[in-house]
Amino acid sequence: MTAKDEFIQIYQEKIQRTGAQRLLDYLTSEASDFFTAPSSTRFHGACEGGLVQHSLNVYHCLTDYLSRPRTKEIYHMDYSEETIALVALLHDLCKMNFYVVDYRNAKNAKGAWEKVPYYRIDDQLPYGHGEKSVYIISGYMRLSREEAFAIRYHMGFSNAANSEQINNVGKAFELFPLAFALNVADMEATYYLEGILKQDKSN
Repeated sequence: MTAKDEFIQIYQEKIQRTGAQRLLDYLTSEASDFFTAPSSTRFHGACEGGLVQHSLNVYHCLTDYLSRPRTKEIYHMDYSEETIALVALLHDLCKMNFYVVDYRNAKNAKGAWEKVPYYRIDDQLPYGHGEKSVYIISGYMRLSREEAFAIRYHMGFSNAANSEQINNVGKAFELFPLAFALNVADMEATYYLEGILKQDKSN
């Protein structure tokens, strides 16, 4: 099963709310590069299909994190399968139609110069990161407040540039535990399943 097939299967099984199919139709249309886009320019998932694979990795990490008894019994993180699938699979829609392939000169193994492809950012909807994902999803289906805050703040403190933004992240984590859980899953997928730490261990 390809990553695209797995994504569609989970999406259709778990996300049933009004507008979900319209959004999936858009994601699979020629107007969207969601299933071929990378997840970054140089780091985690910097390859064709990296975005959909990252979305699946976050889904599996979040599902595993929320399956622990303590998350329900102590932290009161008890969410529907639909909510879990929605926030994990769609948290990075902001990266859709965001990267383009360009070329630069680099020396090959023989020391000769050649043009090599690389990804660069070409943001045609500069609306932020998590907030852009919320904006795109909301055009198709209604999000609960906790779902919206989870997606908006899934980058956690790494996307906070000043004290006000840091305070906002902390308050969002306090008020909406799903935001914290999604941040943990995103970081686990980014650093351990896809990123530099994984590459270091494979060398």
